[in-house]
Amino acid sequence: MKPDPSTWNVLIVDDEPDSVGVVEHIFVFHQAKVRTANSGLACIELVKQERPGILFLDIQMPKMSGWEVLKQIREDANMKDVIVIALTADAMHGDKERILDAGFDGYFSKPISPLTFVTDVNAILEARSSK
Repeated sequence: MKPDPSTWNVLIVDDEPDSVGVVEHIFVFHQAKVRTANSGLACIELVKQERPGILFLDIQMPKMSGWEVLKQIREDANMKDVIVIALTADAMHGDKERILDAGFDGYFSKPISPLTFVTDVNAILEARSSK
């Protein structure tokens, strides 16, 4: 099935503007609804307000890490079903498994591949929906 990102409501959270910009540009090009945040605290507020369909979350952020954001989302009955995909520089052996085991729905290491990103996201969504 061909992905239709124009139907996606996406929140991108990263403290690095360049990382946000690349992913945001891809989704804007595909006409998805896109919001961004540069901190874990801002992320929690946006998730509560807007309930994005997909949250792309950096792991290493100051003040509130992606780990802490994920924990709060998964513990809140109103947010726990949000699809959370790690978008991280953590790319050492075992990082992907550790991130997925922690409750993330998917994993991308930076830098992403812009040519395959939407297809790769769709594969994560399909795998999640078939569980």
